[in-house]
Amino acid sequence: MLKTLLPIDGSEASLRAVEYVIRLYNSCQNGQIVLINVQPPVDSWELKSHLRPAEIEAMQETRGGDALVSAREMLDRAHVPYETAVLLGKVAESIVACAQENACEQIIMGNKGESFLEEAVTGSVAHDVLRLSPLPVTYVK
Repeated sequence: MLKTLLPIDGSEASLRAVEYVIRLYNSCQNGQIVLINVQPPVDSWELKSHLRPAEIEAMQETRGGDALVSAREMLDRAHVPYETAVLLGKVAESIVACAQENACEQIIMGNKGESFLEEAVTGSVAHDVLRLSPLPVTYVK
């Protein structure tokens, strides 16, 4: 298995991607997994007016860590090694940048299973990652 970036948002779709990565890892017993959550920038004027930037960042770090809990538990139960990170920034761009910075060879991520037209109309992080990434991207439905 290759070095794989596994972005997690806590959704059922992202947890199906974790299950898929576990199966891949178990089939060859090697590879590296970088498990991440990306917290988007906070645009709330009200929140920004009541909290300092460091407090907002700490809140986002906590939310990101919480989003990774189920994925970490699944990987731990399967005895699959991984490293984690919580990133702050634009989600799709941060996923692609993290993959490149960590010398990942592929990105595996959950997808809600919307049609290409639905994604084009409503927008999709998975679609944006596919568009931006020079690396292979695997969607898991």
